[in-house]
Amino acid sequence: MFTRSASDRESALLPELVALTSHHRANSVEYERILSSLGVPSDFGRIADLPWLPERMFKTHDLKSIPDAEVFKTLTSSGTTGAGASRIHLDKDAAAAQTRHLGATLQEVLGGERLPMLMVDTIGIIKNRRSFSARGAGVLGMANFGRKHTYVLDEDDRPDVEAVRKFLAEYGDRPFLIFGFTFMVWQYLYEVAREHRLDLSNGILVHSGGWKKLIDRAVDNAEFRRRFAEDTGLRRIHNYYGMIEQIGTVFLEGPSGNSLYCPDFADVVIRDPETWAEQPVGVPGLIEVVSTLPRSYPGHVLLTEDLGVYNGIDDGDWPGKHFSVLGRLPKAEARGCSDTFAGAA
Repeated sequence: MFTRSASDRESALLPELVALTSHHRANSVEYERILSSLGVPSDFGRIADLPWLPERMFKTHDLKSIPDAEVFKTLTSSGTTGAGASRIHLDKDAAAAQTRHLGATLQEVLGGERLPMLMVDTIGIIKNRRSFSARGAGVLGMANFGRKHTYVLDEDDRPDVEAVRKFLAEYGDRPFLIFGFTFMVWQYLYEVAREHRLDLSNGILVHSGGWKKLIDRAVDNAEFRRRFAEDTGLRRIHNYYGMIEQIGTVFLEGPSGNSLYCPDFADVVIRDPETWAEQPVGVPGLIEVVSTLPRSYPGHVLLTEDLGVYNGIDDGDWPGKHFSVLGRLPKAEARGCSDTFAGAA
């Protein structure tokens, strides 16, 4: 799933993305209106030439490329200020595809077996099965890739140390999966594991949700990995970058922990925020995320409000571009799946 070089990715994905752009123009009146008003052509020479939509547009416009009757599930983002929450409409095929592709992406680090799973959350987050928050969608989506699920928090959002002890006594002597949003993993797993001397050395942690709350505590990615390794024995740690506006597509941290990588069906473009030209390696810019997955809504090429930088191309743990997320664009609306929880903690 992480096999394509930058040039192979460009030649393989460009025709799919051009066709997908035409599909959305034909099936979404709003999308066609936007592109026509900008004079966007129908042919493109490079992935970086494709027309992008601002991620924020899904907060203000109801964009979909399927009839209302075919909407199977509507996902909502965690945004609570400004323009409000994004609404992402999936039909049955799209919902199945996002689960399938997420599974194929994570298989790179989890293997093919469903592992016993610690969920650093409360089961209450997934009670409403039809309309999820971003956090709920993330928890439920990841739950599909584990078994024997144990929730680290009880239904009152307090750490259930005995439940974790019981899980580790039964499954901790062989590989097991841990999932949670970054701030919650730190506060409700790392700090609890350190205090109670819990051995997490056979765990594989997959986490996401941003670093803002932890930077306030002087914990960056390197410190996060170091402290987990030293105090709990956990060394197999993979952060990922993704968003509900491109559900099913995640950019996964490589084994060495220094960069995020694109799965074979996706790409990333770092753009100069003034000229919109693609930035060279080492020069920060706005992150554009590209994926062939979104077919039920025109979310295949999205300009985020996140700043990032290419760390290299075809010279990392896996082929293709690899990059880091540097934070939000100044004055952009604050968002983050874990922050919605941390604000009440």
